[in-house]
Amino acid sequence: MKRIIVVTALAVSVAAGLFTCGASRAHPSGAARASTHAAMVYSCPMHPHYHSDHPGDCPICGMRLMADRAGAPHDDNTAHTLPPGAVQVNPEQQQAIGIRLGVVGQLNGPRMLRTTGRVAADENRTYPLVAAVSGWIRQVESVTTGDAVKADQVLASFSAPQPEFDTAQQMYYTGLEMVYRASTQPQPRSQSHDPVRAGAEIDRVAGGLRNMGVSNSQLREMAKRRELVQDIKVESPVDGFILKRSISPGQRFDRGFEFYRIADLNRVWILADVYRDQLPFIRRGASARITMAGGSHALSAKVSQSEPIFDEATLTLKVRLEAANPKLALKPGMFVDVEFPVNLPPTLVVPADAIVDTGLRKTVFVDRGNGYFEPRLVETGWRIGDDVQVMKGLHAGERIVISGTFLVDSESRMKAGLKP
Repeated sequence: MKRIIVVTALAVSVAAGLFTCGASRAHPSGAARASTHAAMVYSCPMHPHYHSDHPGDCPICGMRLMADRAGAPHDDNTAHTLPPGAVQVNPEQQQAIGIRLGVVGQLNGPRMLRTTGRVAADENRTYPLVAAVSGWIRQVESVTTGDAVKADQVLASFSAPQPEFDTAQQMYYTGLEMVYRASTQPQPRSQSHDPVRAGAEIDRVAGGLRNMGVSNSQLREMAKRRELVQDIKVESPVDGFILKRSISPGQRFDRGFEFYRIADLNRVWILADVYRDQLPFIRRGASARITMAGGSHALSAKVSQSEPIFDEATLTLKVRLEAANPKLALKPGMFVDVEFPVNLPPTLVVPADAIVDTGLRKTVFVDRGNGYFEPRLVETGWRIGDDVQVMKGLHAGERIVISGTFLVDSESRMKAGLKP
């Protein structure tokens, strides 16, 4: 009996000791949890995974740590359903790094496609004055690049090679004399004078001089005087502006040398920059609106029937517009604003700043609630202004990040890389 009593007492003592020990161990742990729940922790707005129990700067990026209460409730169900790369940013951190949210919208109807263009001279109204023979410049008038000139205005004169020039003049004068005698002397009825035939004969004998660069106005002057001249005059063929001047007094030149380039600017071209995905909205013959710097003056233009030309420097297509140029307000080389009215079918659009384009893929961050942002791969189409068409990956009405996407993307990449 004594042995039973002793064993029982010993068991009770051991149980009491264990309970007391467990209680003493449980009490500090519960206090620690309560203390931890009430304590403040500090995290980095750029790197939310970094935490500290005291204020200071982030050792990764140097940003000031922001206070956050430890043990804040999180939606574990949301976290478990998110794909790799999802990040959580609390409202204070969102405000600190400038995150703004928007909604995936649906767009349709008329819009205005805006771009820039550059004025160029109409090639069909541009006249290069090229030397037909070799020679040297005798005289140059005081007209330079940008000056306005009139038709038949003398710009320069040059010495033609001898004796070819004199021989051509003598043939011209002889032909004129023959035509004159045929028109004044009585002829048999069967050989009566024909003015049309006489004019053709004069053109034939004048052909030698035209081939040397003699203008029609100088031919008429020579026909009146019937004297040998030493110089050939360089004259403007139209009313226009000098785009290029390449001569000076005493300069020697060879056949094919360009003296001047003159353009009639009453009609001009505008070469508008258009991206490839925007090209289907621009129809040949469609109208466009041209606005010069300051928007004080607007002109209408039409899309040319010619094919667009790809520009390797800007990676855009040059769409040619043709426009009247009243008061010669548009000058070659001038930049203008171009607006194309376009009709868009119903489609989803997001702001261009919402898309993170790495060149290999395009990502949009979708708001999943409780500060979680999910990276979503998307396929895009055209871009008009700040709106980009989304063909796959999003649904209308979804909330997305439209500002601060770079910082969210950086954190997403870091978490996706650290998770393995």
